[in-house]
Amino acid sequence: MQFSFHNPTQIQFGRGQIASIARLIPQDAKVLVLYGGGSIKSNGVYDQVCAALKAHQWEEFGGIEPNPAVETLDRAVARVKAEGFDFLLAVGGGSIIDGTKYVAAAARYDGYGWDILSGKHKVRDALPLGAILTLPATGSESNAAAVISRTATAEKRSFLSPAVYPVFAVLDPDTMSSLPDRQLANGLVDAFVHICEQYLTVPTGAMVQEGFAEALLRNLVVLAGQFDQRHTLEWRENLMWTANQALNGLIGAGVPHDWATHAIGHEFTALYGLDHAQTLALVQPALLRVCFERKAPKLTQMGHNVFGLEGDNVAHRTIDIMEQLYRSVGVGTRLSDYQLDKNDVLHQVITALEGHGMTTLGHQRDVDLHTVDAILRQAE
Repeated sequence: MQFSFHNPTQIQFGRGQIASIARLIPQDAKVLVLYGGGSIKSNGVYDQVCAALKAHQWEEFGGIEPNPAVETLDRAVARVKAEGFDFLLAVGGGSIIDGTKYVAAAARYDGYGWDILSGKHKVRDALPLGAILTLPATGSESNAAAVISRTATAEKRSFLSPAVYPVFAVLDPDTMSSLPDRQLANGLVDAFVHICEQYLTVPTGAMVQEGFAEALLRNLVVLAGQFDQRHTLEWRENLMWTANQALNGLIGAGVPHDWATHAIGHEFTALYGLDHAQTLALVQPALLRVCFERKAPKLTQMGHNVFGLEGDNVAHRTIDIMEQLYRSVGVGTRLSDYQLDKNDVLHQVITALEGHGMTTLGHQRDVDLHTVDAILRQAE
């Protein structure tokens, strides 16, 4: 193992913690609050933000989409530049936080903001931002990554920079109380696959990273089995904290990552508008079956240590159990679950990956377009 790990985000976890932003945001800051479709104005979160910021100078920018669009975010960037905002506050789920990270970075860049996603501009500076998490799933509230879409070209790309770590993140499980079942299920599946992308590679001997990943996976297995208790405080607390730990950098430090499932899944979102977690549940079981030979050792370890399996065919049974776990909380795993035509998917997804230069995926760069074709056929 060789790595450098630093997570600077201050976590404020628990009920009533939104009030703490009053002291976490500098009193002299000019704050822009960014949010999505407006649900925070009906579930009490917006009122708490208003109360906490009563001594601050602040304005708001709403309407950021799920899978945030650069076209929308660039309007926020223009406001930040024109009106001199110097602190950003994201209130929402991973899409809002990702979008705010883009705004924070693009506001300190004189060129076209999409250069950040295309790789033409490397982010080294950004406005400070904080996050109030309302939908646990992505871990974006305390990591350095963001995923942004461009509607005009049906692209979905990511960037990574230590400059966009949130200064603080408020994780109050009461903010989840009004979430529909679909979003809770998506959050659980999203977190599960995030862990797998850092774990289902090859055996590493990294006892902390692998052991912690397995503990987090077991948490999510329990929470899926207790989905009927999803409106209890304990269930919400455990999903919120598990999803955060799934992608805050610790379990991925010094071990190989995969992310092929995400790369293929992003194209489904860009092309067909599927929820991010839906794309992961659709792609991952098929990918594991197609790439079974190289995934088998780690799948066997996962079967033993996460699902408690013994006997024969542990690796195959592990994939089956994972797929059933997703389906048990209502997230489809097949093209037919989303009324997608196999031939259209084969053409559109492979063409998009090739056009984006994503022709070799996975931690060993051995998931080529022929392999993707087999994965998409497996997912029929």
